[in-house]
Amino acid sequence: MKVLKFGGTSVGSIESLHQVRDILVESPERKIVVCSAMSGVTNQLVAIVEHMKIKEVKIVEEHLYHLETKHFDVVDELIKDENQRETLKQRIKEIIQEIAALSSVAYSETVKSKITTKGEALLTEIFSVFLNNNGVSNTLLYAEDFMHVDSAETPNIAKVSERLVTVLDSAPQNDVYITQGFICRDSSGEISDLKRGGSDFSATIIGAALDVEEVEIWTDIDGVHNNDPRYVSETYSIPYLSYSEASKLAHYGAKVLHPKTVLPLTDKEIPVILKNTFSPNAFGTVISSKVHSRGAKAISAKDNVTILKIESNTSLASHDFFKKVFDVFHKHEVVIDTVTTSEKSVSLTIDDTTRLLAITNELTGYAKVTTESLNTIICVVGESIAGDEKTYRIFNILKYIPIKMISLGKSDNNLSILIDSSYKIAALKLLQENLFLKENVLV
Repeated sequence: MKVLKFGGTSVGSIESLHQVRDILVESPERKIVVCSAMSGVTNQLVAIVEHMKIKEVKIVEEHLYHLETKHFDVVDELIKDENQRETLKQRIKEIIQEIAALSSVAYSETVKSKITTKGEALLTEIFSVFLNNNGVSNTLLYAEDFMHVDSAETPNIAKVSERLVTVLDSAPQNDVYITQGFICRDSSGEISDLKRGGSDFSATIIGAALDVEEVEIWTDIDGVHNNDPRYVSETYSIPYLSYSEASKLAHYGAKVLHPKTVLPLTDKEIPVILKNTFSPNAFGTVISSKVHSRGAKAISAKDNVTILKIESNTSLASHDFFKKVFDVFHKHEVVIDTVTTSEKSVSLTIDDTTRLLAITNELTGYAKVTTESLNTIICVVGESIAGDEKTYRIFNILKYIPIKMISLGKSDNNLSILIDSSYKIAALKLLQENLFLKENVLV
């Protein structure tokens, strides 16, 4: 069995839905197909949540009308049988009414998740009928029945496996099963979600739960590129990455992967294959436990990074000072990306500033704290990067780009450079030229 996940752009239009159908026909193995919402739908659902918070009922109603109209139009285009069209439209109305009812109650994180995960439900109801009418017999599964992860940070794979096997055993048997990404249940059994982009994570959780042959993630790009093609020309798809390399690229900003995508699969050594829905014959990127080459392979960039410079103003010993500092971040559950230290000072970076004021208020009891926002971490990834003969070329950009902080990952497969965000595009271009395009170096 395989798991195939199709993202928002892959299911975002009538033409792309036909393309996905063709891909499924060409893939004869038994499979579970995980679908995102159509492009733009989750954004509308998030907007509904924001407007419900401030009781802007009219704007919520406008969004609901547009959602219903969008999906009605898709039904009219895809479904030829009049009775099936009316049945589907009635189901869409029911889901829209569920959203409307939720938008009128008091806001909570559970209500937010119940609303924002409805896009996947809308799409899969339509897509399942379309496939059944076009040569791909399938069974529609509801992810909320089995995706009991307990925690999105550390999903309970065994629990998902037990529930999913039960669901599959009781469902009509088929070679193709359609289900929703993004949605899950927490440890209390409440509806939750796997955060934006979490359908990738859904696919790999399912893959690990069923110990499948492989997980395929279909997007609108030929795998993982060695740099950001939005800013840099002459990028290319990387054919092979290790789990660790892929995780680092995703964590530091590579948009093609959810940061947690590969984590459920590493112990089981199940490969992840990234493919292009609109160029299905392209090789893409295979992510596995194997290391195919060493040295710098790819560059990613993480924006909206804040630096905290924390300097002790007490007689605390160094080890006591550092313990107190990191205990504060642990207490507020804020992840630190990079750290540099001296005897009684520490500089570190975070990208979640929701608790920044509370953190600085605690730290100022025994330290002077200064903050700098609008920074970017540029991460260069590749196995055994420190010992590679070309790695020194990274630092040739010092002639052109002021660097605030440098950090080598403990696994020796990533080197992070902190810069002001205004230098981001220049740094990406210089690193691309220096590491991948020319044998000569900057002078």
